[in-house]
Amino acid sequence: MQTTSTTHRSIVSLAKTAMITSIYVVMTLMLSPLSFGVVQVRFSEMLNYTALFNRRYVWAVTLGVFLANLTSPTALLDVPIGTLGTLVFIIISRWLAKLVQPKWAKFTIMGILFALSMFTIAGELTILTKVPFWPTYATIALGEAISMAVGGVVMMILTRFVDLDK
Repeated sequence: MQTTSTTHRSIVSLAKTAMITSIYVVMTLMLSPLSFGVVQVRFSEMLNYTALFNRRYVWAVTLGVFLANLTSPTALLDVPIGTLGTLVFIIISRWLAKLVQPKWAKFTIMGILFALSMFTIAGELTILTKVPFWPTYATIALGEAISMAVGGVVMMILTRFVDLDK
């Protein structure tokens, strides 16, 4: 039988995971015109940085992407490709971030990696909507770079007040 302390920690962890998932979905849907399409700046992507602090947020963000992408006009491919891409690139980012100490360096690695990873979304859109790959990749990677840069600043400030490690 689990102790009350262990049960409490599990419930708190689940609640924190659900909170990040919910924030990701709400941000994506509230900014829906910016979150989907050939030109997109998905500001909810700033929550990717939470995964650098605690493994639970890997699953929180991945689930948030899955749920948000269910509403995508290109959900047929956006759900599996976007969700799997997020999971893979968060795991790679966490692994690479272990090689450096400063938080800004960890954030920079993740921001660059995610901007570069947008070839997956560009490929998906090329398949589904027949848009040209390279211009689509350029606009989506730029949008991701913008959202990760803005998000990096916001998260650097937020983490001064909120301990995401716990």
